[in-house]
Amino acid sequence: MGAAVTRAIRNVNLENRAEREISKMKPSPAPRHPTTKSHLRDQMSSHPDIKKEVDRKDDRLLSLLKDVYVDSKDPVSSVQVEDAGTLQAPKEFRLPKGHHFDINIENIPKGKISTVEALTLLNNHKLYPDTWTAEKIAEEYHLGQKDVNSLLKYFVTFEVQVFPPGDKKAIQSK
Repeated sequence: MGAAVTRAIRNVNLENRAEREISKMKPSPAPRHPTTKSHLRDQMSSHPDIKKEVDRKDDRLLSLLKDVYVDSKDPVSSVQVEDAGTLQAPKEFRLPKGHHFDINIENIPKGKISTVEALTLLNNHKLYPDTWTAEKIAEEYHLGQKDVNSLLKYFVTFEVQVFPPGDKKAIQSK
């Protein structure tokens, strides 16, 4: 949404702004240094034919330039060539594990898991680490061993701990 608004604001009155920019006076050449002016003046006075040669138009070169026709095409990128040449292998999918079919997930690509499955396997590993080892999780959910080890190492499920009150005067919950 933000890109559309930005594009709309950027393109407001675009043609008028472009026309105004094109119709501006072209910048004049930068002023020459005074020492350069004197050297140029000396050269022009000693060789007056140079000025004529600089200002003269060469008809032969102009006719050759009119005969030039440029037809350019963008080069084909290597990515497009590879995409066109290779057919994509069909992806392998699996059905979601567990009893959470009320979510609109029909199938999950192999090597990936849903959020509910991630929470389930993390909880299972926390409660039964001997049964739900990293190898079993990788096999059950069609994941890579390295990914499962990282998942078990860096992610934990939410855990609520209730500490008993320290002093006896604390209000007891009913």
